[in-house]
Amino acid sequence: MPTRGYAHRIDVRAPRELVWRALVEPELLAQWYGPEARVAPRGGGSYRIRVDVDLVREAHIDVFEPGRRLRLIYMPQSGMPPTDSVIVDDFMIDSDATSTSLRLLGSGYPEDEGWEGFYRRLRHGWPRALARLKVALEKLAGETAS
Repeated sequence: MPTRGYAHRIDVRAPRELVWRALVEPELLAQWYGPEARVAPRGGGSYRIRVDVDLVREAHIDVFEPGRRLRLIYMPQSGMPPTDSVIVDDFMIDSDATSTSLRLLGSGYPEDEGWEGFYRRLRHGWPRALARLKVALEKLAGETAS
């Protein structure tokens, strides 16, 4: 079955280390992604986040390169049709003298009618979540610089 994905990028005026922490520390994840998170931050670790009342995402941490890259392989999603596809979110961090860029590549979402709503929810929800990350981290970076 064919699959599809999404790609998003955000530039944040905050240090690379802070952007990384926002991906793996539950307290920071709660500020921009979801109210409840549990992370075992290491290669082979686990990643669980309650995005809202009806959406919990659970993943295996496949790639863990602190300050550079975090790749999540998601477990089967409750309430969704079964699939042989591997669903992945791959976060990549780069920085220069003035900002840090965070790229997110999502892939493996089946081009199946049963997955359409879930896929659209994620594809359109990520830009809003990443905008919240930008606001939260730029505020935090500004407070720590003062």
